[in-house]
Amino acid sequence: IFQDYYQTHQLSNLSPSTIAWIPALETFFMFVGGPVFGKLYDNYGPRYLLLFGTFTHVFGLMMASISTEYYQFILSQGICSPIGASAIFYPAMSTCATWFFRRRALAFGVMASGSSLGGVIFPIMVDHLVVEVGFPWTMRICAFLILGCLIVANLTVKSRLPPSPKPLRLMEFITPLGEAPFLLVVIASFFFFFGLFLPFNFIIIAATTPPSGHMSFALASYLLAILNAASIFGRTIPGYVADKIGRFNVMIFMAFFSAILVLALWIPATGNAPIILFAALYGFGSGAFVSMAPALVAQISDIRQIGVRNGTMFAILSLAALCGNPIGGALLANNDGKFLHLQIFAGVTMMVGSVAFVMARWSLVGFALVKKV
Repeated sequence: IFQDYYQTHQLSNLSPSTIAWIPALETFFMFVGGPVFGKLYDNYGPRYLLLFGTFTHVFGLMMASISTEYYQFILSQGICSPIGASAIFYPAMSTCATWFFRRRALAFGVMASGSSLGGVIFPIMVDHLVVEVGFPWTMRICAFLILGCLIVANLTVKSRLPPSPKPLRLMEFITPLGEAPFLLVVIASFFFFFGLFLPFNFIIIAATTPPSGHMSFALASYLLAILNAASIFGRTIPGYVADKIGRFNVMIFMAFFSAILVLALWIPATGNAPIILFAALYGFGSGAFVSMAPALVAQISDIRQIGVRNGTMFAILSLAALCGNPIGGALLANNDGKFLHLQIFAGVTMMVGSVAFVMARWSLVGFALVKKV
């Protein structure tokens, strides 16, 4: 929603690819802190990371509320706030893994569905508040709401296992990449990440820009809410099924499902109905990846190395997240504002990631098609 808002308001003098660096940096710093925060979690537990993350995340949003220049948005919303979010994300995710085994994928799904619920509430909330109270107070209200939620998190998130401080060794982050299943999961997630967030960031603009869409702005403003509402079910139902029939099996199916949706539905969609249908189905399909990826890592890792291994994977994924949106914006600009090249790029990279997930499964059990993995 901010990509669309900034293009028509504070940063209307900049190109879409330039503005896209703000959400790209958000995603990048959200994940690149993985090795640092993962190691700190393994050594000291979640408490101090959550306190640091709470302050930094809320402070960044407050600073965004008084920003007017591009560099100010980069520093506040693109760097400070996501660093805080990263310090919250990793301990919460790693803590969840210590409490569950048989139903771990479902547990991750329930945990991750919280961000989908926020994705339903915040776009609608921001869209209405910007009109009623202006952009600065909209950001402050969002920050206060997040602060209230994080107070609850600070009081409730605890690890089942006591922290076990160990000296920092660089090879801790590199050694897991020598294991074929882990390496292939990382490669698969890397390519999938390249295209994953492009529909999130560009679906509103695509839906309201002829000839790719003719939707009214009033209706298009609800597309992200529809996408995220479907993602709640996409993050929980596949997790429940995955615990029954295999996490790799479900991940492969949902990855191909999401990639095919981009290529076969988003590209030809021009009317309101197919665009809304794409938003709902893509929200469901892509939501599975967000919750299932940590479950795959947990399945092939020692539980006491969860923090470091998730950190390694997400740090590598941050490079894809950093480049994906600006590449999409550049493809949009180079194609005279038409979305076809952006959509093809998103679909093809996600398809490559889906194939790599198949290879990761093969490295574990070979070609046993009906085996629970």
